[in-house]
Amino acid sequence: MMVMIVGTFYLYAGLAVAAVFLLFGLGRLDENAQDAWVFRPLLIPGVLLIWPLVIWRWIVLRRGEQKLDRHRMPRARQERAQLAFVIVILLILLMAVTFRQDPDSLPGPILLEAPE
Repeated sequence: MMVMIVGTFYLYAGLAVAAVFLLFGLGRLDENAQDAWVFRPLLIPGVLLIWPLVIWRWIVLRRGEQKLDRHRMPRARQERAQLAFVIVILLILLMAVTFRQDPDSLPGPILLEAPE
């Protein structure tokens, strides 16, 4: 019961933050979104879920401590992480092909009937 109350409060707070942020804050946070009103309703579900992060980012940018750098170079570990993901995906595909079941050893189709 308590989880439902907390979840309801979280979503209502997110709805209030989404309304204020999408009407007044998005244009200040991203200059490319200043006059773009059509896509803002698409952001509502995301802002409902991550509204504490939206508030934090908005406050940080208002204070001027950190500016958004749209064309920042990738982080140092990003290239290694990309290579690791490629290797893991290839290993998963290789294992799937190697350990697949033999279709001849599988039982034939089973006819399911309702009990009488």
